[in-house]
Amino acid sequence: MREAARAATAGEALLLDVREHHEWAHGRAPLAVHVPMGELRQDTVPRDRPVLAVCRVGGRSAAVASALVQLGYDVRNVTGGMLAWSAAGLPVVRDGGEPGTVV
Repeated sequence: MREAARAATAGEALLLDVREHHEWAHGRAPLAVHVPMGELRQDTVPRDRPVLAVCRVGGRSAAVASALVQLGYDVRNVTGGMLAWSAAGLPVVRDGGEPGTVV
């Protein structure tokens, strides 16, 4: 989990949050890019760096990662999702930088 946070912070990987809009609104990783799973298209995911897919617990992001790998993307699933991110003490924020929660 900390490696994913480090890679996203360093700009070495894109942290792609595939949760629904209401989940994102409650709390997200500070540098994450939000594209809900149901709205994901090839042209919404950049190819310029590895992608770290994240959801609440890891199921949706695992499916997204698998599909993107089939399309030739360098992508990994963030195991444990945002619940594990939060449990690891990593920041969860709302818009404006206010503290958030994972729902």
